[in-house]
Amino acid sequence: MTSEEVISEMQAGASTNPDLKWYVVHAYSGMEKAVERNIRERVARAGMGAKFGRILVPTEEVVEIKNGVKRTTERKFFPGYVLVEMVMDDDTWHLVKHTNKVTGFVGGARNRPTPISEDDVMKIVNQMQEGSDKPRHKVEFEVGEYIRVKDGPFTDFNGTVEEVNYDKNKLRVSVTIFGRATPVELEFSQVEKA
Repeated sequence: MTSEEVISEMQAGASTNPDLKWYVVHAYSGMEKAVERNIRERVARAGMGAKFGRILVPTEEVVEIKNGVKRTTERKFFPGYVLVEMVMDDDTWHLVKHTNKVTGFVGGARNRPTPISEDDVMKIVNQMQEGSDKPRHKVEFEVGEYIRVKDGPFTDFNGTVEEVNYDKNKLRVSVTIFGRATPVELEFSQVEKA
């Protein structure tokens, strides 16, 4: 199930089993999608589909610029965590806990984790929806922020951000040259946070 399908299902309030609750599963960082796939496969093999609902890896879309090319990529905003909707009992707990690349559940007792509220899950889903409707920039700059120029004629100069233009991926930066503050227009790829 894609994140868009989960989002639309969540917003429609679709839940077939009232006993299903959301739990947070801790996974190896960078392995969240593999954990999602592994849990789905184990649920299918064990014939426990009725005890499991949706599985969600919270991600958002971000815009990044590499070599002058603007690309939209996915970024996990809770790295190392997967949300699983399930009926908690000994069998389901054991199935998830012993899934490859899972380190355990978050919250509650060791073998009885505490579910998170539907409201908390909806907040995460809404944050995912905002990210897909209007992707954020991978690196965000703020006016007044101190940066270092890493490319172009002003390489190795430091400066202060005066203006940010996300549409054109440019910054106006005040750089001190020969003791005088000089405004310079630079691309995002030419600077880094100091």
